[in-house]
Amino acid sequence: MNAIEVNQLTKIYKTSKKNIEVTALNNFSLIVKKGEIFGLLGPNGAGKTTLIKILLGIVFPTSGSATILGSPISDFRIKQKIGFLPENHKFPNYLTAEQTLKYFAQLSNVEIKNVGLQIDKLLELVKMTKWKKTKISKFSKGMMQRLGLAQAMMNNPELIFLDEPTDGVDPIGRKEIRDVLNDLKNSGTTIFLNSHLLSEVELVSDRVAIMNSGKLLKEGTVEDLTTSKESYIIETASNFDNNLLLESFDNISIKLDPANKLNVNVKDNLELNFVIDKIRKAGVNIKTISIQKHSLEELFMSLINDERRGEK
Repeated sequence: MNAIEVNQLTKIYKTSKKNIEVTALNNFSLIVKKGEIFGLLGPNGAGKTTLIKILLGIVFPTSGSATILGSPISDFRIKQKIGFLPENHKFPNYLTAEQTLKYFAQLSNVEIKNVGLQIDKLLELVKMTKWKKTKISKFSKGMMQRLGLAQAMMNNPELIFLDEPTDGVDPIGRKEIRDVLNDLKNSGTTIFLNSHLLSEVELVSDRVAIMNSGKLLKEGTVEDLTTSKESYIIETASNFDNNLLLESFDNISIKLDPANKLNVNVKDNLELNFVIDKIRKAGVNIKTISIQKHSLEELFMSLINDERRGEK
């Protein structure tokens, strides 16, 4: 059983203007496996928030279907197994951290006898124990995010939706939140993460999906998406004659970088070995050969720009 299954979801919003509609999701399909951290990426207006709202039952799809933990999203009972941290969440300023978590415990139907222990456990987990009795009005944005993460875990959910969980958090705090998310994953919790901080998503996610204009552009593991299997960096141990070396190759893309490095694009391993043999025959010693990797941000920008060019 998968944690989330989305099958050809479409959501069309009607506007106040006559006969004008906005398609937020367009036959969108997605699978999130149990026990993984899944990152959803896309620019503003891509449809990320609409997808989360549909999965949480806040808005209804125009067509298509979805399930959470094996149950249709129309089954309200499934919400007992879900935690949610919305973007730009607000808590009453007059409440303390402890009072806020007690309030959400009541909303989540947590047994009263377990509330105190659960609050202490979660505040320790998000490094907020010493602010237990402090009012929200004195909290920084980062402290609000930590408390928000604690409330999302109040009911020991099997699946947690996090919308910009590290927004406003300093680098140390982001690292601590990543550690919390990894601990949750190791305990079997599934995490659905939506964030604009692509570097954070890249560090913590098992798989990611990139979407734009309501459509899925690419999906896969971070490793698969950021590794170009046909591109290699060959570092040599000595200087070489650039012109002599490049004359040895036909129809193979090779770019020279400073510090005795070659960027090589090949079709397969046979072509890679052909390049290696030619370099050695030219009397050049090879120091290292590595697969070229790109950042998730580079892939994201490339996909979004290609999509926008195609819409023109």
